[in-house]
Amino acid sequence: MNSAINNSIRPRVAVHKFSSCDGCQLALLNLGEDLLALAERVDLVHFAEAGPLDPDTDVDVAFVEGSVSTPEDIERIQHIRQHSRLLIPIGACATAGGIQALRNGADGAQWVAQIYSHPEAISSLAQSTPIASHVKVDFELWGCPVSGPQMLAVVNALLLGVAPRDNADKVCTECKRQGHACVMVSRGIACMGPVTRAGCGALCPGLGRDCYGCYGPAENANTDALAAQFASLGLAPRDIVQRFQSINSQAPVFLAAADKIRLRGDE
Repeated sequence: MNSAINNSIRPRVAVHKFSSCDGCQLALLNLGEDLLALAERVDLVHFAEAGPLDPDTDVDVAFVEGSVSTPEDIERIQHIRQHSRLLIPIGACATAGGIQALRNGADGAQWVAQIYSHPEAISSLAQSTPIASHVKVDFELWGCPVSGPQMLAVVNALLLGVAPRDNADKVCTECKRQGHACVMVSRGIACMGPVTRAGCGALCPGLGRDCYGCYGPAENANTDALAAQFASLGLAPRDIVQRFQSINSQAPVFLAAADKIRLRGDE
């Protein structure tokens, strides 16, 4: 990854939306004064949520929120890739299909027919897929949603000409740093923290509940061991599959873990 974008006075940055809830864009907007300071260092040429509209212009960095869910999405992401020096998917939808990817294992056409009186008017792909399934990406920022400081750190790194840091450590390390008691050990609650990447600040365990994996798979995630631990806590195979097939269902590590349980015929 050629990470330097400080070769121009004000690097051009775009933020694009695909199939998503806008939560990751809102995380950036919620930076408040920090976002205003950032706007003095970069040229935000396209960011519909904030106002500027110029989706076809050439940019140094394009942040992309959302998954690819329609035929038009495929054409649009290819166009964005062609006009962006660096392309960075942000959030679970862009990196792993998101909530809408839960339909990938179902009969989507049947769902549409049950909901809409004219299903023929709905144009969608058979599956909801991550951005990296269609174009080359330069970095991925995981989370549901991502945090504003995460995005700010990425831009600051690029402005300094260094590669952004990929925090692929586990939520368990954040719990330890903050002195949170392990909810799985102390309370017998099935928690995805041992296989989920850090970045959220151990928000859910800090409130006494289980991590549900919204930041995606951590590095060297031992899903076999965690699935065995879930079984020892009394979770049925179907419930264990649902733990891995949630917000980041299309992340390869979580997808493989769920498929392995299904292949055993336990579900």
